[in-house]
Amino acid sequence: MNELIPSPPPILRNQFESFRELFHKNVRPTYDLFDLALSHGAGSYVYDVAGKRNLEQGGGLAVCCLGHANGEITETLVQQSQKLVHVSNLYYTEPQGRLAQALVRLIGPGKVFFCNSGAEANEGLFKLARKFGHDEGRFEIITTANSFHGRTLAGIAATGQDKVKKGFAPMVPGFRHVPYNDLKAMRAALSPATSAILIEGIQGEGGITPAMPEYLFGLRRLCDEKKLLLLMDGVQCGHFRSGRFQSFQRILENAERGTRNAEQFLPDGIAMAKSLGGGFPIGAFWVREPHADLLGPGTHATTFGGTPLACAVALKILEVIQRDQLAENARQTGEFLKSALAGLAEKYPNVIRNVRGLGLMIGFELAPEISALAGNGKAPSLRFVNLLHEAGVMTIPAGTHVLRLLPPLNLRRTEAEEGIQIIEAVVAKLAA
Repeated sequence: MNELIPSPPPILRNQFESFRELFHKNVRPTYDLFDLALSHGAGSYVYDVAGKRNLEQGGGLAVCCLGHANGEITETLVQQSQKLVHVSNLYYTEPQGRLAQALVRLIGPGKVFFCNSGAEANEGLFKLARKFGHDEGRFEIITTANSFHGRTLAGIAATGQDKVKKGFAPMVPGFRHVPYNDLKAMRAALSPATSAILIEGIQGEGGITPAMPEYLFGLRRLCDEKKLLLLMDGVQCGHFRSGRFQSFQRILENAERGTRNAEQFLPDGIAMAKSLGGGFPIGAFWVREPHADLLGPGTHATTFGGTPLACAVALKILEVIQRDQLAENARQTGEFLKSALAGLAEKYPNVIRNVRGLGLMIGFELAPEISALAGNGKAPSLRFVNLLHEAGVMTIPAGTHVLRLLPPLNLRRTEAEEGIQIIEAVVAKLAA
């Protein structure tokens, strides 16, 4: 492994050590930080404190949809901050109303609540499900194995991964998990206490696994039959990352051409965040009619959600995405990346096992036994990410054997090609 991870130059080592000391003394150790100290960014690139340029393929965990230091976001922040930064949600403000209208038009009839993060957006869906079933004594939400729904106590109870639950027992009651893409298992899991079903359109933390069209249709029919809410966590897979605004729209678009049922498919609630603000904190959840007014005055609130500043930024991001046809770019550039990675899987089957995903939400799974990545107790995906960091590409693990590519939606073809070249160079060394 020594030849695969060269020692950093002294200037980087010295600066990194000072950064690490600062963090260890003052920042809670809830993240296992990578050995990168970042200074600034520009578009699809970020620079460390020694001036090294890194191609950003993680997108700040699917957040930086327009890249780093985007001039239009900066201009919007300045202009809106000269008008109103924050007022409480006891008053009307134009940016919040306009943003809600834009989101409703992209999804369907309903209403939007604004918050600060994806975890809060999912908390809103949990409360919606509780409120929906309350009078009948129903409170349970069925989610899926390998799902991820946030780090709050309810979020980790909803999440179908044991690793996030350790140390926080007893779990918040009311959540059970079944295998993903398994309609029979979902039906079998229902009980008289069940109020809702919650899934991701594309599982992110769980390994970049899209829902099957028949699974989505089946869940909608099941929820209609049993009078349940169908809820979707679109925090990571939403906001055009798949090539459509929400991932279920992309997954079902082929069926939409001739299937009336597909054209009418809608969940009852959708959680949003991450790319919604392009780096500025904002979350939201949309609720379909006729359930849009279930959470009325006194049932849910937020101090900082939907501020004029956050909503102005989100509106600008929507404008840029639509003006520059970035959903189409996500499709085309994503297809190039996916095809190129699939080619690497064919060429180096002892390193890359398979590739999956939609648009610019792509995962590639590592082969189960890679000798150069064995040992030291760290997951192979983490060790591979470190190799890519050394080579100048930033990616994110998704489990022990899967890496995620979540680049900006405006990633250029030349940048995508550069990323593939660097990934192949690292893969070739591992295959040798």
